[in-house]
Amino acid sequence: MFSFRTTRLEDQLDKALVDGKVGCFCTQNCWDTSGDRYMWQIFKERGNLERLFRPEDAELTPGTNHIHFDSDSLRGLNAVVVEIQDVGVRYFNYTKDVMRLMMLLTVLDEPPALYIVDHLNPAGRVVEGSAPEDECEAFVPRVAHRHGLTLGELCNLFYAEIGARYPLHVISAMASDYNKDILPWTIAPASDIPGMFTCYMYSGGGLWNNTNITPGIGTARPYEYFGAPFITHGPYDRLPVQEGVLMRPCSFKPSAGQYSGQLCYGYQIMLKPGAQYHSLLHTLQLIRYFRDTYPQFELSDGFRKKLSDAALESYLKGEISFQDAKEHVKLEEQKWIRKAKRFTLYDDAPFRIK
Repeated sequence: MFSFRTTRLEDQLDKALVDGKVGCFCTQNCWDTSGDRYMWQIFKERGNLERLFRPEDAELTPGTNHIHFDSDSLRGLNAVVVEIQDVGVRYFNYTKDVMRLMMLLTVLDEPPALYIVDHLNPAGRVVEGSAPEDECEAFVPRVAHRHGLTLGELCNLFYAEIGARYPLHVISAMASDYNKDILPWTIAPASDIPGMFTCYMYSGGGLWNNTNITPGIGTARPYEYFGAPFITHGPYDRLPVQEGVLMRPCSFKPSAGQYSGQLCYGYQIMLKPGAQYHSLLHTLQLIRYFRDTYPQFELSDGFRKKLSDAALESYLKGEISFQDAKEHVKLEEQKWIRKAKRFTLYDDAPFRIK
């Protein structure tokens, strides 16, 4: 059973929420500006908050971007209420945790009802890339790299694809005032998604995490900065640059993650005002450049599963041209948009950069 609800979570009269045992699955983004409280405090005040699932360390601590749970911790609950801020990219850790939660609920004998408190997508409705065509990372929904959906819409799609039978209820992002009071990136969704521009960089920039070039994890501007100790700057650098994008040579020393405490040389990606940035295509061009230029450059074992696209992998190997890769992405984006429209819950629809 699926429902889409347009009134606030605290106004829902379901017995599971009012009298049942409730588990809250959330991050710092469950702060309600109108109620001046966190979502889980609704149920603590009612006296039926049974379990609280959230990141274990202080918020925005590098390397802790997961919520840990198992099937035993879900047993006996009547409802699980989820409120995180998705960032519009299929390999975001907290979203993968939600997909894992949905999978675990399918194997419980008496699963709780699942409630998703939806938020606007800070990356907007823009779509980039292709849906996975074969093996991909665990608990990653089969959606485009930048999918253009909200978390509620993603759960609507995933619920249908896994054939779930437990009740799923999505609380509209428009039901509460906080989506009107603050922009969706005001509270940083995760330690590596700190600011306004990060979500526009992450759909491609997340691929750097599966290489030996760091996307600036452990700096104040991850995914805007990228680099490594082996990169050198020279007057003849010919990095690929998209229209509306500037590339500034820079250096940085990460405080966490790969190359922690080491001096790295690299570049800052700077977007001109109003630029339509296709992060995935640009990052693939950059990976191809560094692969061709630096013998030290390496892809990790997980890279192929994260990309999950044979044609784009062929481009990185030099087997097809960038124009061919771009045309492939265009067709895949059109295919994904047709599918995504079946699961949208709001008036606007995903679209691609022309």
